[in-house]
Amino acid sequence: MTEAFDRDAVLGQVYREVEERFLRSGRVDLAHGWDHIERVYRLALAIAQREGADRFVVGTAALLHDLGRVAPEERALTAQGPAASERHHADLSQELAAELLAAYGVPTAEREAILHAVLAHSFSRGIEPQTLEARVVRDADRLDGLGAIGVMRWAITGTLRATAETRPYDPADPFAERHTPDDRRYLLDHFYTKLLHLGKTMSTATGRALAQERLAFMQRYLEEFRRELTLAGLPG
Repeated sequence: MTEAFDRDAVLGQVYREVEERFLRSGRVDLAHGWDHIERVYRLALAIAQREGADRFVVGTAALLHDLGRVAPEERALTAQGPAASERHHADLSQELAAELLAAYGVPTAEREAILHAVLAHSFSRGIEPQTLEARVVRDADRLDGLGAIGVMRWAITGTLRATAETRPYDPADPFAERHTPDDRRYLLDHFYTKLLHLGKTMSTATGRALAQERLAFMQRYLEEFRRELTLAGLPG
């Protein structure tokens, strides 16, 4: 790292650049918008302080981890014409992040650490984080899918992905006690296919502690859901 490189100044510049890109994109994804980025950024920095991780690497990667979601449409496709398909947002985020980091003159070591954290944050991409900084960013991103905020994001995402066949829950088995959970068919099943399992994927002590708190809230939410469905607690 050269003495001329001002980490705090660059982190602030990246913050403003990413915020502007999200706000001007015009895309409506309330579960993965600037609000999500800003929450993950603040949470990642808090975890980094507790865990002794590099603040600049963590903060920058947290800001850039979903940049691919607001990429120009032509960048988001693997090809043109009938064969075109959407690229994974983590791959596109890493590509756009590399361009931005180069423009800001981020040194090689920090740049590689940030790009690894950006790629490794994704649940579906399945890449294990190899550094403390990447683990912090991944934990922060997954924590935003838990707790009260997680319930809100679950409802938003489920609605956006719903098809004509989608139902809120299986009326015969709402809590997936007898059927194999299928969150493409039933929205509530997403708790059982993914959300309730995220705690086991946390890789920092701080992340695990926060996950347990947020998962406890989600369990209470499901208990209340069951109580209301079964009409339990009616006045005697």
